[in-house]
Amino acid sequence: MAVRSRVEINPRVMLGKPVIRGTRVPVELIVRKLNEGATEADLLDAYPRLTAKDIQAALVYSATGQ
Repeated sequence: MAVRSRVEINPRVMLGKPVIRGTRVPVELIVRKLNEGATEADLLDAYPRLTAKDIQAALVYSATGQ
């Protein structure tokens, strides 16, 4: 999976935190919500611009930092 095609770091977006490209949804929010028990379906419902691949990319990024 090309994580960098889905995760971006831009100092002008969310103070440079890693976010899903084209959104203001931080990677850390996705990981935290999943850790708190949210399902993929919950996240897709709460954040309609996200895709399942975005969520997977957030998890890979969080695990590898890439």
